[in-house]
Amino acid sequence: MAVYSINYDLVNPGRNYDDLINAIKSYSAWCHPLESCWLIITEQEPESIRNYLNGYMDANDKILVAKVTAPAAWCNLSKEVSDWIHRYLK
Repeated sequence: MAVYSINYDLVNPGRNYDDLINAIKSYSAWCHPLESCWLIITEQEPESIRNYLNGYMDANDKILVAKVTAPAAWCNLSKEVSDWIHRYLK
């Protein structure tokens, strides 16, 4: 299993993206460290993650899925998010 970062720009203000958020939360382990950034744990490849999530986005929305590995650094994230990163990012 690997940690992947999902980053997006959703360009349609006022659109309801609840289905996208629920799709991200469908992964067995996830974390929401920043407003447009999520971390997930999965065995899927980045292309599969992108293709799955793209089905919940508009054609002009942007998405980046990238594998994350240690070491990493962050600042001013909540204890819950920091603990999640320490637990899964090895």
